[in-house]
Amino acid sequence: MTDLTTMYLGLRLRTPLIASASPLTGRIDTLIELVEAGASAVVLPSLFEEEVEAEAWRLHHLLDTHTDSFAEASGFFPDFDFGDSGVHGHVKLLGAAKDAVHVPVIASVNGVTPGGWTRYAETLADAGADAIELNLYAVAADAHRSGVQVEEDYLKVIELVRSRVDVPLAVKLSPFFSATAHFARRAATAGADAVVLFNRFYQPDIDLSTREVRPKIELSQPAELRLPLRWLAIIRAQLPGVGLAATTGVHSGFDAAKAILAGADAVMMASVLLRHGPRYLARIESELEAWLIQQDFQTVGQARGSVSRPGTADPTAYERANYLRTLASYPRPTR
Repeated sequence: MTDLTTMYLGLRLRTPLIASASPLTGRIDTLIELVEAGASAVVLPSLFEEEVEAEAWRLHHLLDTHTDSFAEASGFFPDFDFGDSGVHGHVKLLGAAKDAVHVPVIASVNGVTPGGWTRYAETLADAGADAIELNLYAVAADAHRSGVQVEEDYLKVIELVRSRVDVPLAVKLSPFFSATAHFARRAATAGADAVVLFNRFYQPDIDLSTREVRPKIELSQPAELRLPLRWLAIIRAQLPGVGLAATTGVHSGFDAAKAILAGADAVMMASVLLRHGPRYLARIESELEAWLIQQDFQTVGQARGSVSRPGTADPTAYERANYLRTLASYPRPTR
């Protein structure tokens, strides 16, 4: 038997396979199914600061509606249930998840303001989260703000959250930084215990009949794994002691094996589980274990990073030379 255990965020995991944030981790019944199928940890759906602010605005609106009504008219007082909304809903889900499963439960926070990031991260840490994942998801749409300013703001958030929470801290990055390796290193210096590569941006579409901008969600495809593979391989040796997790495009145990070879300590997945169901995770684990045995790896650690940039026979394959060879290798059309 190959030893599949791994360390991520200081947590000893039975395997590198983690169920990332999705509707499946937002319900206790499917959360239990994921763990029974082999998830070694779970990431709960993100707590969005906008969601909390909308809840606060709604409460203010309801309380203010009948400000000038008679106090005796108790029927005017609005009925508002905090149970499953905003922060309260996430704390409730976190508590239920901790009671229901025996694996680490990671809470995800997606903020807008420094105060929002720190406040909600601290709330979830205090509520029992085994770790916090900061989901850095924002579009740099302001033409007056430089990339340096955007990065500095993110680093301040990481520092603030690190100063307020004692649990391990992961940072989920966008693939759109101009110097990804440099920012990952600075994120670690600011207090991140691990870096997750990458956040998957969902792009809007335009409805030609109504000329409205509409959200459009498409599940990932295996080919999307190539982007995190490149950066895992480049970053691995440059961030010793920092956890690395791969996400986006992991659809099989063989995909998980590629991520580990590139340098991942953990491999996260959502789309494949949404497509095939929580139980599919057992198949992914079986494929990963079978591949490791076939390759004579006795532990995951032996495979990890063995095809990272310094570990491969051709380090330039992860850089510009790969671009040149890829273009040259495409077959010429035949007449």
